[in-house]
Amino acid sequence: MRVKQLYLLFAFAGFFLVACSSSDKEKEIEPVPVPTPYQLQFSDRFQPPSIPEDNPLTVEGVALGRRLFYEKRLSGNNTISCGSCHQQKLAFTDGQAFSTGVDGQQTTRSSMSLVNLAWNKTFNWAGEANSLEAQARIPIENPLEMHQNMDEAVRELQNTATYPNLFQKAFGTSTITSDLMLKALGQFTRTLISTNSRYDKYRAGEATLTVEELEGMQLFFTHPDPSRNLRGGNCGDCHGSDFFTLQQFHNNGLDVDFADKGRGAVTGKATDNGKFKAPSLRNIAVTAPYMHDGRLKTLEEVLNHYNDHIQNASPNLDPLIIEASNKIQGKSLELTPAEKAKIIKFLQTLTDDSFLKDERFSETSTP
Repeated sequence: MRVKQLYLLFAFAGFFLVACSSSDKEKEIEPVPVPTPYQLQFSDRFQPPSIPEDNPLTVEGVALGRRLFYEKRLSGNNTISCGSCHQQKLAFTDGQAFSTGVDGQQTTRSSMSLVNLAWNKTFNWAGEANSLEAQARIPIENPLEMHQNMDEAVRELQNTATYPNLFQKAFGTSTITSDLMLKALGQFTRTLISTNSRYDKYRAGEATLTVEELEGMQLFFTHPDPSRNLRGGNCGDCHGSDFFTLQQFHNNGLDVDFADKGRGAVTGKATDNGKFKAPSLRNIAVTAPYMHDGRLKTLEEVLNHYNDHIQNASPNLDPLIIEASNKIQGKSLELTPAEKAKIIKFLQTLTDDSFLKDERFSETSTP
């Protein structure tokens, strides 16, 4: 009888210890918050973009990326941010031929518009990066741009009162790393979507275009064929699709000698020298000056270049430009002044005012 009682006593004691241990563990282990999936909003004319499996969009990750986009600690002297050279009101350009980096230094290329990047395969004028995460690193480390050491940027963010908590919410850890920082920036820039211009509303049957704008649109998308009396501006050959870029690299006849080799500097191929990415023309009316070096100040100058000033002796000149003329055996595009004006009127319908003012993309002072 005493043996049975002792057995029951030990069994109860063991159960009590196990129960206490389980209870203590439950108190020690708090559930890790799961980030909220972020739903991209875009035109039904667009196919869903490909999002990296290791960096899915979340509400918390996008919010963190937004703060980092405007965070001056990402520059070496804490004076500029990504948003300094990519201003929302200018479709995330800065209105300069060459951007100004830390210590007042000039960059070597014009700041590109950040629009519909979630669908891009390459980034920057010469395609130096193949992902938004890789692209985000380039300006941060570039001596002429933000000139910041990544480890130093991480240290500065880690020592703030707000960022460790924001990284915890976004990625489940308060330990900040450069990889997570770049992922957050990648998430935010993927949300910079512009599909609500007057042109888009026209396509959706919600707005009308004037006769001149419609004629400009026809010219924009038409490759000229004078043998059939088909007049065209040849713009869509490089800036086609609803994205207004085919994401290809072209030599568009700016120079005979290349101070900047463009794509050739990336691939090492002489046949790529002088080629630059055809940028999206969405919001083009607010992103002057134009070209990779900002040499053309107005849309009128751009049309004049393609119409009258192509350098036909330029190495690697794009065949799409060589063969484009509105006259049989013509040596230039041969658009009339009225036709050029109509194309510009059409280009102005690509301005998306809601994108330029969307508070989801603006600088925020809240944690």
